[in-house]
Amino acid sequence: MIEIRTDLAIENRELYQEKNKEEVPGVEVEKEEEENYVVTRVKILDELGSRNLGKPKGVYITIEVPKLKNTDQDLKDEISKLLAKEIKGIGKNNENTKTLIIGLGNWNVTPDALGPKVVDRVLVTRQFFVAYKKDKDETVANVSALSPGVMGLTGIETGEIIKGIVEKTNPDLVIAIDALASRRMERVSTTIQISDTGINPGSGIGNKRIGLNEEYLGVPVLAIGVPTVVDAATMINDTMDLIIGSMKNVAAVGTEFYSTLEQVSSEEKYDLIKEVLEPFMPNVVVTPKEIDLIIDDLSIIIANGLNMALHHGIDLEDVNRYIR
Repeated sequence: MIEIRTDLAIENRELYQEKNKEEVPGVEVEKEEEENYVVTRVKILDELGSRNLGKPKGVYITIEVPKLKNTDQDLKDEISKLLAKEIKGIGKNNENTKTLIIGLGNWNVTPDALGPKVVDRVLVTRQFFVAYKKDKDETVANVSALSPGVMGLTGIETGEIIKGIVEKTNPDLVIAIDALASRRMERVSTTIQISDTGINPGSGIGNKRIGLNEEYLGVPVLAIGVPTVVDAATMINDTMDLIIGSMKNVAAVGTEFYSTLEQVSSEEKYDLIKEVLEPFMPNVVVTPKEIDLIIDDLSIIIANGLNMALHHGIDLEDVNRYIR
């Protein structure tokens, strides 16, 4: 069976529920719904939950904001504050934590440029702590940041670059920012996932790279990602579901046929679509046409959230002055 590409724990949970008609054993779920967003916290408790969802044990927080593609300044600020709150809530940092922020991705490819764009906008301060031989400050924390590029640009595994930097600079925490893949079109560029289990760069589009996690780097790793692409089969699958639902609603006869089509599982439809597409458009991924503007907005939201979460004396007014 072909695996549906997704980096989101919430979508792995949905796939399990669709197939097994039950909640995932070994997993706790908490949901919070507000006017502009929905926060879903998925906690994988044990090895059973890890096997069922295909992800390591840990916490996966998903923030879904349907209006994020066409956001205004007030909504940007609201989500930045929410992001800061959720990062702090995981409990991996305090005012004395030395943090290394890693912007994963290829800055030459817009849908993959989220990480580098965020790094451009975070407030880095490590140089001052080194220059003045300080261990702590009443306003800011010790933060460094880097965009290491991708293997196609450097010829070096991203994980190897980051491991070398960690060994030389000795951070207490690594935060990795990356573009992800989703199995649903409506989640592209409208969803932010935070996890405390690290990340595998390139996994959403089928690339296998060294995992950035505590086991490999020797320090805790938070991962923050936004799905910016879906593969072609996912897009066609979602479109078929919309067409079937629409035709069923307007059809005078033959509704039993459309009801039968609705009962076919997402995995079965995905397998069929993938098989049909393979000779014509293999490995095709799709992104919104306005992705350049979306990436700019998302990078500001995430950078603002990080700046407020990491720097104990920085508030929203300060970060809005700093980031342009």
